[in-house]
Amino acid sequence: MIDETVRASYKVVIGLEVHAQMLTASKAYSSDANRYGDAPNTLVSPITLGHPGTLPVMNEKTIEYAIRLGLACSCKISEHQFFARKNYFYPDLPKGYQITQDKTPICTGGHVIIRTEQGTEKSVRLTRIHMEEDAGKSIHDIDVYDTLVDLNRAGVPLLEIVTEPDIESSQEAYNYLTEVRKLVRYLNICDGNMEEGSLRCDANISVMLKDAKEFGTKVEVKNMNSIRNVQRAIEFEISRQIETLENGGTLAQETRAFDALKGITVSLRTKEAANDYRYFPEPDLPPLHIYQADIDKVQASMPPLPRALFEKYTKTLNLSEYDAFNLTDSKAIALYFEQVILHTSNYKAAANWIMGEVKSYLNEQGIDIESFPIDAPRLAGLINLIHEGKVSNTTAAQKIFPLMLTQSDSALSIAEQQDLIQTTDNHAVEAAIKHVLDANPAEVLRYKNGENQLIGFFMGQFMKASGGKVDPKTANQALRNALES
Repeated sequence: MIDETVRASYKVVIGLEVHAQMLTASKAYSSDANRYGDAPNTLVSPITLGHPGTLPVMNEKTIEYAIRLGLACSCKISEHQFFARKNYFYPDLPKGYQITQDKTPICTGGHVIIRTEQGTEKSVRLTRIHMEEDAGKSIHDIDVYDTLVDLNRAGVPLLEIVTEPDIESSQEAYNYLTEVRKLVRYLNICDGNMEEGSLRCDANISVMLKDAKEFGTKVEVKNMNSIRNVQRAIEFEISRQIETLENGGTLAQETRAFDALKGITVSLRTKEAANDYRYFPEPDLPPLHIYQADIDKVQASMPPLPRALFEKYTKTLNLSEYDAFNLTDSKAIALYFEQVILHTSNYKAAANWIMGEVKSYLNEQGIDIESFPIDAPRLAGLINLIHEGKVSNTTAAQKIFPLMLTQSDSALSIAEQQDLIQTTDNHAVEAAIKHVLDANPAEVLRYKNGENQLIGFFMGQFMKASGGKVDPKTANQALRNALES
């Protein structure tokens, strides 16, 4: 472990490269299906395999998705682009090159706003977002002696999102990846499932003394299958690099892999230079031209984004940041909340119900909000019923909500059927209070002698006597008035 004083003398510099597989029906440059989980090597064709005489054809959906992400990140969309071949040898790269964008990425500049460890906002600048195709997958843990290759993933369209070296800690990296995953899911361009490889991250990490003028030696870490593992790998690498330098050693510019079981990084290969690939113009794809009309069309179809919803919930609906974070964490939950508040202005109550009873039910049943049996208007009806004083929150949660899960009736209809509507009859309230006090004279005397905590006992007896059909706040005040008279 590195001494905290020593660590504090170093500045950490991190840049991230995120590869997001696009949710298109077909691959980037062929009609082969883009699906996860099919039998190995069944989603391939001569185009995917790079056979002689075959020609790639651009998937227009990938362009739309790239523009969508660029607009969400405030990037500049490039008007004129051309493609390149990124040449290198690897067993799961059947053509011997990837089609990518080298000199003319579709998106440049832009930023992603994250929260720092101190809770303040920070803008992580983007260098570029470009389109390319994925390689296949080498499988090392099935056969004892051989590496197996599945080419189903070869040709799957990717967006590579590259940051400037603006990230200064493993926690900031974690927060950035969380924000990017949320963003691509809101845009519906990537499912963000890191465990399936549809969202992957390479981290470029270096350390430098705080008074140094130049960056330290950059090390790239690959093979991380969760946001948490990215954070762990960065933490290990920071400690390893500082310890090496403090012991008088030197760092090699290299690519390393993260061993999640051991929590360490291991060297894969060294790099001769910052870029050890070879790029050549792609002769089989024509230049790509994007006009303002194309951008405007995509802009008009953009869904609500998490940051805009967060601003709306905190500034317009006056919800807490905690509530806004929870509601916007999932696109499906946020859209459900949006539908609920079309039918009720009790925004805080709506947030509480969704984050409380609704999410608890979803977790217990192992389902998503799309499968939740109570639609937004019916939940809003239950919230309004409480607000109007017709039922208590307890009655709603314990008696009405469970019935709404199995019935299609409205909250009001169920409350009427079950005789749960709260009474406003003052004579009935007074009669119930008299019954409780007459039945418990010893407790009444103790209360009058200063045992005020007995109000909870009286409330329980009163609610039982009234069948829970009186507003608890009204009952509580009426009980206190009677006991203190």
